[in-house]
Amino acid sequence: MECLEWINDELKQVHDKNLFRYLTELQSGQSPEVVIDGKEYLLLASNSYLGLSVDPRVVQAASDALRKYGTGSGGSRLVSGSSDLHRELEEKIANFKNTESAILFSSGYLANIGTISSLVGPEDFIYSDELNHASIIDGSRLSKAKLRIYPHLDLEELDSLLTKDKQSGKKLVVTDTVFSMDGDLVDLQKLTKICEKHNAMLMVDEAHATGVLGERGSGATEHFNVENKVPIVMGTLSKAVGSLGGYIAGNRELIDYIRNRVRSYIFDTSLPAPSLAASIKSIEIISSEKEPREHLWKMIGMFKEGLEDLGYDVIASDSAIVPILTGDPEPTLRMAERLREEGVFTPAVRPPSVAPGKCRIRSSLMSSHTVQHIEKALSAFKNVR
Repeated sequence: MECLEWINDELKQVHDKNLFRYLTELQSGQSPEVVIDGKEYLLLASNSYLGLSVDPRVVQAASDALRKYGTGSGGSRLVSGSSDLHRELEEKIANFKNTESAILFSSGYLANIGTISSLVGPEDFIYSDELNHASIIDGSRLSKAKLRIYPHLDLEELDSLLTKDKQSGKKLVVTDTVFSMDGDLVDLQKLTKICEKHNAMLMVDEAHATGVLGERGSGATEHFNVENKVPIVMGTLSKAVGSLGGYIAGNRELIDYIRNRVRSYIFDTSLPAPSLAASIKSIEIISSEKEPREHLWKMIGMFKEGLEDLGYDVIASDSAIVPILTGDPEPTLRMAERLREEGVFTPAVRPPSVAPGKCRIRSSLMSSHTVQHIEKALSAFKNVR
């Protein structure tokens, strides 16, 4: 159509900059070895950090719920889409995160944009790490609050910004705990003290920390022993939990407020029963089984050490995310293609997911990876090097 002809020019620019995105279709589940175009590859690109999306116990729980409740929830939570499974999962999350209450969203993205934009408005302030997830950025924009961006993990600058803002209005500090592209970790001990000093609300995004950090796998708030000092805890059920959805955990008043004010909760169709049952079972497994998490950390250490020995520029991380810095889009794409020729699937990450000049191969490990898998991966990286 003539009115859309401008799109071709836009797409050409994306192509010319080596930033065009293609879908890679997996023909199997999120196991260490996956099938793509009929060929088997070692998977180093999944956020299913504990391999629970294909765990037989989790699959069985989802299957049982499918037979009992059907495929869809039929409506929003406030109409006909609330079931006993929703309540059970919310109670399970609250216990897991050591909070009074919790509330479910259909995705982490909806949890962030809805909650942030309802907590503050034009007369208020948001303080956001420059590398926060896109959902935090979008929620901040929707709120129309005064936005203060501080350099990545620079808590001294955050403290300075909070000190300078003397105007009345609520102050919300929001940050990832584990950052999705760098895999590094914010110091929550220090951050909670800064927020208490300035009477600022603190909201943390535990998406990539859940299941990986903490004695019980609860996340960074447990890891830093600040569970009673972070009033607003967001997380996802789609990564280490291996299912679908997002949540906010906190005190009962916060959850009641969200239930009555947040549009991305009120007007959204609720999660289906199979996803709820899968999440319930996964959280039970994460809380009770330390061995998969301990094995995951052994594989992370082996992989990072091997890459550094090969001379790769590995970004320091504190998680299952292992980024290898490559610089510009073209060599990053070439490296990802060469790795795939070696039987390893780990994608090239380019702007806008990362800043220009910071392209990378973003590898991520799962507890279901074995020593043999890591050896195969390092052999591929050696050949590509």
